[in-house]
Amino acid sequence: MSPVIDMHTHFYPVVGRDEACRYDPHHGPWLRIDGGDRGMLMRGEEAFRPVYSACWDGGRRIEEMDRDGVDVQVLSATPLLFGYLHDARKTHDWAKRINDMALEICACKPDRLKALAQVPLQDVELACGEASRAREAGHIGVQIGNHVGERNLDDATIVEFLTHCANEDIPVLVHPWDMMARERMPKYMLQWLVGMPAETQLGILSLILSGAFERIPDSLRICFAHGGGNFAFQLGRVDNAWHCRDIVREHCPKAPSSYVDRFHVDSAVFSDASLSLLAEIMGTDRIMLGSDYPFPLGEQRVGGLVRTSERLDDEAKWRILGGNANAFFGL
Repeated sequence: MSPVIDMHTHFYPVVGRDEACRYDPHHGPWLRIDGGDRGMLMRGEEAFRPVYSACWDGGRRIEEMDRDGVDVQVLSATPLLFGYLHDARKTHDWAKRINDMALEICACKPDRLKALAQVPLQDVELACGEASRAREAGHIGVQIGNHVGERNLDDATIVEFLTHCANEDIPVLVHPWDMMARERMPKYMLQWLVGMPAETQLGILSLILSGAFERIPDSLRICFAHGGGNFAFQLGRVDNAWHCRDIVREHCPKAPSSYVDRFHVDSAVFSDASLSLLAEIMGTDRIMLGSDYPFPLGEQRVGGLVRTSERLDDEAKWRILGGNANAFFGL
């Protein structure tokens, strides 16, 4: 049996206010520890989100992994740390610092805690360099956001970066961030409930409909968080548009549904019916256990949805709980 691998979890290292201020004097992200195991993610002087010690304490993570029957966690930075809107060279230094701190968290149990690196995606040369450096340092892949400002994943520079990752055998996790139309979603966590799934579908369709997947080597291992957002449920609509409208298929030579073998998704969909649909659309060999741990919108007992599913057989559960991630990351 493969180990149970949770491939979508987040960390937030102990970055102090002074260090964040040197990076961004006004909105630098840092961690305010409030005593005990509680803290607050900060942007300058603005409180962003309450957190607890699992964000920065590897030992606490191991305790909760043991509780949930998880053998391996893959850690990726909280997207607040991406820094894509800052000067590229400053962000390059910042990314190196965050990546080194990720490995420090993993050092308490390196056989059970693995890290994904972040990169200064606004500069393709620096991003490629840091992805390769981090891989040599011990990271097992990279995490990127689904856009850089107005540039979606089909932007020529991002396609160049993804091609570099394919050629260098560096797995990629795409996580939504900086959600669209935030002025229309100020309350009820709608940026996370509506914006994030939409951003993820936009990222996937940008690669498919632009023809980018035709230009990127098929050796690229790329996964989209949160079950691929709205993609699976809306795929019929997209295929219909491709068949009926030439402007949709202008750069996409095959029906969009034929590209599901080019990427993976995680299992963070939170209902058996949704997981069943995802398995029907993507295939059970393209889904990996992902919890969004340790945040409140994540799965509170990691792996519970997959383990208790009444619609998946034991072989499918084995693949999703660890077999697929074992192969995806080359563990």
